[in-house]
Amino acid sequence: MPRIDPSNPSPLAQLLVGLDTAQKEALYEAASQLVSENRRALIDRIAPLRTRHITVVLEDVYQSHNAAAVLRSCDCFGIQDVHVVEANNPFNPAGDVAVGSSKWVDYYPHPDIQSAYKELRRQGYRIVATTPHTNDTLITDLDISSPLALIFGTELTGLSQQAIDLADEYVKIPMYGFTESFNISVSVALSLFNLTERLRHQTLPTNDYPLPTNELLDLKLHWLAQTIRDGEQVLLKLAEK
Repeated sequence: MPRIDPSNPSPLAQLLVGLDTAQKEALYEAASQLVSENRRALIDRIAPLRTRHITVVLEDVYQSHNAAAVLRSCDCFGIQDVHVVEANNPFNPAGDVAVGSSKWVDYYPHPDIQSAYKELRRQGYRIVATTPHTNDTLITDLDISSPLALIFGTELTGLSQQAIDLADEYVKIPMYGFTESFNISVSVALSLFNLTERLRHQTLPTNDYPLPTNELLDLKLHWLAQTIRDGEQVLLKLAEK
């Protein structure tokens, strides 16, 4: 899975920062000649459906199959970015459960909840903790008019008290049985289904479908790099021509 460390960008990421739109389009045209027409058509179709209006934050998820299932759901619902807090547990998704989704979703590691929240707020996100709370809102009623980050906690104990205390808002999924909570991967899937369906069918002041042209081209080029053998090095050499 593409693990993104903003303090140590990959050579491809560094290259793309210095290219304008026309240069990125030319690079994409050249690189896409190295994959099948079906693969290019798939990238061209899926990339405009990606969003960063909603992002998922995972706090110390330790079961590899749950981590992978969350990535799979994020890919299926068009969520491009996942933020991972690894204060106590490393994030290690099981490849057999992710079923290839690890190539297409980016994740950003954070050492603790404070640094994760600080970075998300810098990017303009509201922090929404998924936990029952005195001031909570049903997922179906959650305001999606501005970018939001949904944070989910560990499998056994849920969110830490610090994650709850520092959040901006609280949301819950309605339940009608004896069990008090959903599995984390189920919670993510249910939440994203509701929110992304509403996001795609409402006209919002900050609606970001598709992504801005430069972000869209960056995403498509990174996906090509995941598809082509030694893709990053290939793209770097193509850019020199």
